Amino acid sequence: MLTDKKIGVLMGGVSSEREVSLRSGSAVFNALKKLGYNAVEIDAASNICEVLKKEKIDIAFLVLHGGWGEDGSIQGLLEVMGIPYTGSDVISSAIAMNKSASKKIFLYHKIPVPPFRVVERSALSVERFRKNSELRTPNSELKIDFGMPWVVKPASEGSSVGVSIVRDKGQIESALKNGFSYGNEIIIEKYIEGKEVHIGILNNRVLGGVEVKTSLEFYSYEAKYTAGLTEYILPPKIEEAVYMKARDITLSANKALGCSGATRADLRIDRDGNPYVLEVNTIPGMTETSLLPKIAKEAGLNFSALVEEILKDAIERQQRRHR
Repeated sequence: MLTDKKIGVLMGGVSSEREVSLRSGSAVFNALKKLGYNAVEIDAASNICEVLKKEKIDIAFLVLHGGWGEDGSIQGLLEVMGIPYTGSDVISSAIAMNKSASKKIFLYHKIPVPPFRVVERSALSVERFRKNSELRTPNSELKIDFGMPWVVKPASEGSSVGVSIVRDKGQIESALKNGFSYGNEIIIEKYIEGKEVHIGILNNRVLGGVEVKTSLEFYSYEAKYTAGLTEYILPPKIEEAVYMKARDITLSANKALGCSGATRADLRIDRDGNPYVLEVNTIPGMTETSLLPKIAKEAGLNFSALVEEILKDAIERQQRRHR
């Protein structure tokens, strides 16, 4: 029985999303205890290997947002230690976390994404920007062949950390510096005017979606985690045909990356009803007010049931691997 197994809820970590991860982890831990599971909270730090050995857990429930929680690092460690875990495997996690890699895979599979460019810190000189939208580099000119507004964001962060909207050339320098403060690679992406919709997937089936409407310029970290700044509309107020297309595209994106368990895709839908995938989150927020739990509740799964489904999927995948 699953209730006989010791479940380690891995949370916290060292990424910029640590505080959100701690809240998600506590919610998952409390749900597991309420369901009668033998669960322990583990704040993942540099001594995580020693802690895992000491705790002797049978399953890891991953609620580590960002950093090495979502980039495949912790998944690789657990693979080596022989500990089954929830969510996507090493390679799917790593690709999904890197927006540059995931966007290229989406393009290969003809999954619509906004026009974008990948920019490395070493190639860019912030000081020189030409009027014809060309970023000056030491050896060449990197042309941005789509108009503003732009979204400038780190290639490997979540929760909208380090994201800026650029509507004129005067905002470029600060946006680039902000993005590069979180890594050596950023994405410059065409901002899609329209609606923002998030689609939740559980065990390779679409649960549903939510439309987010924020009073701020975009669905930023502040908008996500400050009460009263964002309105959540379930289901999204979009045409049924558009909604179904968004759901289908999300499922295709999830499969293209090889994701498992519970994921959430972020999309923009333009004013003509065309959906564009921004990214797939392999460890979405799991507080009781996070988007995936909201979507699950609308689909008939309360928070505890969602947690249990995620856990059962991890065990079933382990059993399939050992048949």
